Amino acid sequence: MIYIGVTGWGDHCSIYPDGIPASDKLKEYSGHFPTVEVDASFYAVQPEKNMKKWVKDTPHNFQFIVKAYQGMTGHQRGEIPFESKEEMFEAFKKSLTSFQEAEKLAMVLFQFPPWFDCTKENVDYLRWCKEQMNGTPCALEFRNRSWFEGTYYEKTLTFMKEENWIHSICDEPQAGEGSIPEVLIPTDSNKTLVRMHGRNIHGWKKPVKGKEWREVRYLYKYNKQELMEWQEKLKTLEKSCKDIYLVFNNNSGGDAAENAKMLLDLMDISYEGLAPHQLDLFS
Repeated sequence: MIYIGVTGWGDHCSIYPDGIPASDKLKEYSGHFPTVEVDASFYAVQPEKNMKKWVKDTPHNFQFIVKAYQGMTGHQRGEIPFESKEEMFEAFKKSLTSFQEAEKLAMVLFQFPPWFDCTKENVDYLRWCKEQMNGTPCALEFRNRSWFEGTYYEKTLTFMKEENWIHSICDEPQAGEGSIPEVLIPTDSNKTLVRMHGRNIHGWKKPVKGKEWREVRYLYKYNKQELMEWQEKLKTLEKSCKDIYLVFNNNSGGDAAENAKMLLDLMDISYEGLAPHQLDLFS
């Protein structure tokens, strides 16, 4: 099955009625798409009450892709707010309980930063992360090209298969060391993740410093031809993997939800069991 959605549910104005409260957006979102990437978990380990609400707000077959906390992937500057890395991982795993009990956890996404290159130390850390996650389905996304250069290409894929990492395949600008090539090879026969970052090469090469960098990097709208290319790629991936999760991350200009809808139309995909659009009944 192909699950198509977007990253986050707060900013996709094109699918929401005017004036919708932020607390109701996930309910409305789940009437359009069967999966979403939780990015709030990257910035802070989420309290149990948040996870319980998100489970309650979505249909029984809805699937969450939860982004690993930034301290787990080396993004956080300074000290982490935990006594140890072990404590940090335990807190994060505990936060997943509601998703797991409801069978709504598709996977946890470990997205590593551009400075996380292919070294023995980093390979050892990946093994340690997988051990800490104790069987939880985990996807792995690199942001450093060294993992797929030369002889490391095959070694990286073999490592991911042996360690049971789900491959996070990226569509992104080819902008040198800080980007990775499109590698259309599943490393898990059950699940593959595809993340559509857009193709704004200028935004990747010269990002604005500060919090505005995301607005520059992910400002991109896929055209029909580009999505048709992915239509064929997804069909190919399906031949060797049971479930494909694809999320659009190009939302700086509000294009992610629209592109997700376009791809659904191109592939003639419709989902059963989505939430009813309750908020539209009196509009």
